[in-house]
Amino acid sequence: MDQVRIFALGGLDENGKNMFVVEVNEAIILIEAGLKFPDSDQLGVEFVIPDFSYLIKNKDRVKGIFITHGHDDVIAALPYLLKQIKIPVYTGALTANILHDMLKKEGIRDVKIHKIKRTSRQNVGGVTVRTFPMTHAYPDNFGVAIESSQGYIVYTGEFIIDYDVLEEEYMCDLNELSEIGKKGVLCLLNESVSADKEGHTAPKHRVTNLIEPIFEGAEHRIVISAYRQSLFRIIEIIDLARKFNRKIFFYDKELRALLNQMEILGYYKLPREIELTEKQFDDAMDDVVVLISDSGKNLFRKIQNIAMHEDKNINFRSDDTIIIASPVVSGTELEAANMENEIYKEGGKLFSLKSKTVYSMHPSSEDLKMMLYLFKPKYYIPVKGEYRHLVVNANLATKMGYRPDKIVILDNGQIAAFENKVLKSVADHIELEDTMIDGKENWDVTGVVLKDRELLSTDGVMIVGVSIDAKTKKIIGGPDVQTRGLIYLKDADYIVKEVGNICENTIEAEVKDHVYENLATRTNIRDKVTKYLMKETGKRPMVLPVIIEINNKA
Repeated sequence: MDQVRIFALGGLDENGKNMFVVEVNEAIILIEAGLKFPDSDQLGVEFVIPDFSYLIKNKDRVKGIFITHGHDDVIAALPYLLKQIKIPVYTGALTANILHDMLKKEGIRDVKIHKIKRTSRQNVGGVTVRTFPMTHAYPDNFGVAIESSQGYIVYTGEFIIDYDVLEEEYMCDLNELSEIGKKGVLCLLNESVSADKEGHTAPKHRVTNLIEPIFEGAEHRIVISAYRQSLFRIIEIIDLARKFNRKIFFYDKELRALLNQMEILGYYKLPREIELTEKQFDDAMDDVVVLISDSGKNLFRKIQNIAMHEDKNINFRSDDTIIIASPVVSGTELEAANMENEIYKEGGKLFSLKSKTVYSMHPSSEDLKMMLYLFKPKYYIPVKGEYRHLVVNANLATKMGYRPDKIVILDNGQIAAFENKVLKSVADHIELEDTMIDGKENWDVTGVVLKDRELLSTDGVMIVGVSIDAKTKKIIGGPDVQTRGLIYLKDADYIVKEVGNICENTIEAEVKDHVYENLATRTNIRDKVTKYLMKETGKRPMVLPVIIEINNKA
């Protein structure tokens, strides 16, 4: 009987950075490769992606990766993986087109992208993988069922149950789910981020009924926000603009490119008569909807820049109706708060949709129970969400009659090994370290760098510069002391003088004792100055001594 191992490289006890690994004998099948936004103490970090070390080490065994849809939390880390391992990618038509452009931009070639139907069967490294349609905010979304002699390993992906969705690219096929369940499911991986919400997510994921009265009451311009990849919600906004005979301007070229891709695939056709192009748009226009979109915290930063008059094309007006239709998600709280603060300074009418009122398109408790009912798995693994979400999801399974020994809550890197349809062990663990991306992927950020940034942000920096004769080691210039974020120099002359004295005395003493060495001496100066500054100021700034040795031929 097949050996099965299941673990996550990201997505457990966190929001985002989703990546799941299923091993059937020697074949490794990957599902998702996403990012997450950094915590507030990860200064300067743009985003965080999974640790690919295990996959690189076992690259000959990795047979393919399935990307269920095009949101950043499941796709944005994929280029970083494909630069190191060239493996086949299986995904839907829209996601494949977006991914093709993404890889081209990153200069990645020789990667086979398979455009698959939402209901399909794929042979991946000798393993049969089925996909099944699920409803989400992004078209072409699907779940994954990996076949083994122990039963299917099913990953539902991100989904909701909404019987009012009639568009084929969004619909869920419950018959397909039931058929897989009847064939036997060893293990079900169900997302957890909204497990604490009661009932079904639908229809609370829709915003039309909430913002239509605002559209109706708006006498002048409407400015509205939406996450770029929430295409289901964006179409709601477009339809409302059309209903109220308003022109719409898309203040995001990437969103417009997404809508073009949807039109090419026949998923949605934007009415040309309501769109304003960049050349046609004027900030003085009144009867218009300006749709501002971006991803994650960048959306809130963009709106904040507009409120602070730092955008060259658009400014808020006191008669604007401003609708924040992009509820705060994890990791964006600070940016959202700063944005709202700046908007209030500008006046205008502000309406913010809150996450307690508008649900994101993730399964609530009854949606999750339906998956358990349809698939009837032997084992249940909650995934995607903070630890509290995983526990709430596990508790739902107990209410459905599952014993605790049939429910497995894992940490990232912890391996669930199955033999003969029985969970044999969760003892093995792969050591993982988050990969923090700071602008460029080859500039990943270590803990030391983050600590330095924390010091700079809280205690400032002091630079102590001195020039010495390269031959005699006598001081010929300086010391020159500069600080940023530590003290006001004019009020602390005595500190500057004493730091200069420490620098001079240390160099002269080490030259006299014949132990002077540039790097070691700078380290000694740093330690002494740091202790002195801690005593005098209560701060521990970053201290950077600089000793320049000059060939003084004169």
